Amino acid sequence: MKAIQITFILCVCGLLSATAQKVSYPWKLGVQTYTFHKFTFVETLDKLQTLGLRYAEAYYGQSLGKDFGDQKMDYKMDKAIREKVLKVAKARNVKIIASGVVICDNEQEWEQLFRFAKDMGISIITCEPKHEHLDYVEKLADQYKIDVAIHNHPKPSNYWSPDLVLKALEGRSPRMGVCADAGHWKREGIDPVKALEQIGSRLKSLHFKDIKAPEAGEAEQHDVIWGTGVCDVPAMLRVLKDIKFKGLMSIEYEYNWDDSVPDIKKCIEMMDRSL
Repeated sequence: MKAIQITFILCVCGLLSATAQKVSYPWKLGVQTYTFHKFTFVETLDKLQTLGLRYAEAYYGQSLGKDFGDQKMDYKMDKAIREKVLKVAKARNVKIIASGVVICDNEQEWEQLFRFAKDMGISIITCEPKHEHLDYVEKLADQYKIDVAIHNHPKPSNYWSPDLVLKALEGRSPRMGVCADAGHWKREGIDPVKALEQIGSRLKSLHFKDIKAPEAGEAEQHDVIWGTGVCDVPAMLRVLKDIKFKGLMSIEYEYNWDDSVPDIKKCIEMMDRSL
């Protein structure tokens, strides 16, 4: 009996210890589903479960899955498909909290996008609006109470540098902010740490990543496990804590496309050690 009691106590202590070691993030940690765009959206949700993550930023154009026929993730999909997507996500304890990156051609499409986001419970729209659409996008953000996070694709994007995106946001609603892609900044010669400090309270979300050092003849510096590349990941995390960031940190891992889950687990473990 004593041996059984001791074993039980040790097991309980082990469980308590494991619970105590679990990191509580100041922000919402999730995945930009483009990370798994070679898989279906349903398969992506399963991967999020494997990673222990509860938040998804939906990539438009991803196939939904075999039970959805040829349907892809699209803000123009009908109500029945939307409800089915939400049901599938809820069954896996995943919330679709953001979507993008999107560029709409006209005001009608922007309106349709915001209505879709409202119906889906999406709180952040990641986008790169044309300059002439910014006033209308701002109006919709306030009307629908949905945050807009302007993303920084590389040149010739209108928003490739912090200076450009902040100029576009000057004097605008607090709902209008930034989705910071650390990898794109670094490839453009911008220090992500200083850029995050510059963006400050305008930061709504991130495509968080680290990238490898440049090599001669290589087309692009691909993503690597956090802390093994040229981005100062611990310093970026310190900035996020300093500015009291509470938004969405999307893991967007654009490498080892067919089997990136082990790499992403190591990224999360690196962040856990840094917090």
